[in-house]
Amino acid sequence: MSGQSESPSSSQPSRLRRRRVGWTIRITPTGVVVLGLINLIVLGGLAFGISRIRKLPGLAGQLIVQDPSPTHLEATVTDIAPTLTVTRQPTVSPTAQPTATSIPASATASPQPIGTLSINQGLIILALDEGGNTHLFAYQPEAAGAGQPLPLTRLTYGPWDDITPAISPDGQAVAFASNRNGYWDIYLLDLNSGSITRLTDTLEYEAAPAWSPDSKWLVYEAHINENLELKIQSVVAGEDSLQLTTNPAADFSPAWSPDGRQIVFVSNRSGEDEIWLADLDKSEEQRFQDISQSPNSKDTHPIWSPDGTSLVWASERDGMRNLLLQELPSNTEANTTQTPMKQQILGNGDWPTWSADGETILALLQAPNQTYLTAYRKTYRGLVLPAIPLPGNVSGISWGKVALASPLHAIYQLAAQLSPTPLYSSIITSPPDENGGRYQLPQLSGVEAPHPYLHDVADESFQALRTRIASETGWDYLSNLENAYVPLTSPLEPGMGDDWLYTGRAVAVNTLPINAGWLVVVREDFGSETYWRIYLRALSQDGSAGIPLCPGTTARDPLEASGG
Repeated sequence: MSGQSESPSSSQPSRLRRRRVGWTIRITPTGVVVLGLINLIVLGGLAFGISRIRKLPGLAGQLIVQDPSPTHLEATVTDIAPTLTVTRQPTVSPTAQPTATSIPASATASPQPIGTLSINQGLIILALDEGGNTHLFAYQPEAAGAGQPLPLTRLTYGPWDDITPAISPDGQAVAFASNRNGYWDIYLLDLNSGSITRLTDTLEYEAAPAWSPDSKWLVYEAHINENLELKIQSVVAGEDSLQLTTNPAADFSPAWSPDGRQIVFVSNRSGEDEIWLADLDKSEEQRFQDISQSPNSKDTHPIWSPDGTSLVWASERDGMRNLLLQELPSNTEANTTQTPMKQQILGNGDWPTWSADGETILALLQAPNQTYLTAYRKTYRGLVLPAIPLPGNVSGISWGKVALASPLHAIYQLAAQLSPTPLYSSIITSPPDENGGRYQLPQLSGVEAPHPYLHDVADESFQALRTRIASETGWDYLSNLENAYVPLTSPLEPGMGDDWLYTGRAVAVNTLPINAGWLVVVREDFGSETYWRIYLRALSQDGSAGIPLCPGTTARDPLEASGG
């Protein structure tokens, strides 16, 4: 019996052996708390170690982007990237020392705010429109030393236009273009005496002079054989001159390099207005080179930096006018490459001109109905000078080391005291209070139109514009209108229900001269705003009536709207 039965004590070891086959871990609530504390201690130690690594001085020259804030990224892209070569670092040594690739001082310097940098170097000469005529003005908005700022001061006066001034490198004279003798010629203004002499005497249109570095030669644009070309003229010996360009394209707006061996200018020989360079040391076949190579923009008004290492010009694209800065290779032969050189946008502006020290660029900001003066710094983006509104359109600007005598010369005092004659005086035929609160509609004498009438406050301004256009172009374009005042009972074309013609304050011009090539309408964008500029062909293309209309002139400057 006993051999067939099993006692309880003999079966217990067998159950124990089966339980030791697998192990399990039971975590109590107290254990969870302990593990959490251990994790916090480990993570805190890692964070402390990383913060210590980021503060090591040896990493000052490494480009390691750890802070994604906008300020850090902007400094990296605009300041560090051009000067450092980024390489992958396999390890970070706590004892690393700064190397030659450390961030330069200029890259870490804080941008200076508006107004902290002075533009009181020398004098600014502007060709400023003051109601019908353009004259030369001197200007210095900031005081130099113990001196006083110079407000806009008229230097020339008369019933003519003085445009495109250029201060000589020696600061003794200003070259400019004027039609004071009936034709557009180059003149010289002696800044010390105020005397004016004529340099060229031809029937051709001549303007936009630029000085050679020794102040003995001028290069300028001239209308020759129905085209704009560049000519070089001696200031010392007036009979010495030569024609620099003979290309069928329009060549204009020249600027002479500080070393005297190169001239940049604007040309549309590539199909668009671009910046070209003429190397005077090369043969005619190899002399000219496209510098800007920007087929999608219109470039104009190039100017050299005083040291000759950089160029700045105005570039228009999509309605925006920006100043482009381009560094030139130290080796002139490097310019033969067809690869476009790197360009930097300084900001909005036109008609740039450099300071004598080469650090500041003065420029114009042109809005549809207002022109401003401002300045940029070469070394960083941002305005140096808050935008100063000017009282009229500007047709040229120059900045040079000139000091006018104080008090001003008698001839300057006379010019400064003159007041320009108003273009017109509004004459009310019959006051509104005598006609039930309504103005009259005077008839336009000598004008052909379905209804040749205008509002009583607008008829004199129209006649003044008509007279000026006839004087500039040589023919009375506004004597024949497509329409003027339209009675409220007369329907206009669909979509024209709010036309200004219903008010008697607008006219519809005759577009038939377009077919004959005597009228050109050009779209002009200012940001998101679109304007249409009308150019009329002068009856005589020799420069005696306005500026000649030829390829390249219709998109150049506001002055052409009243002339060629």
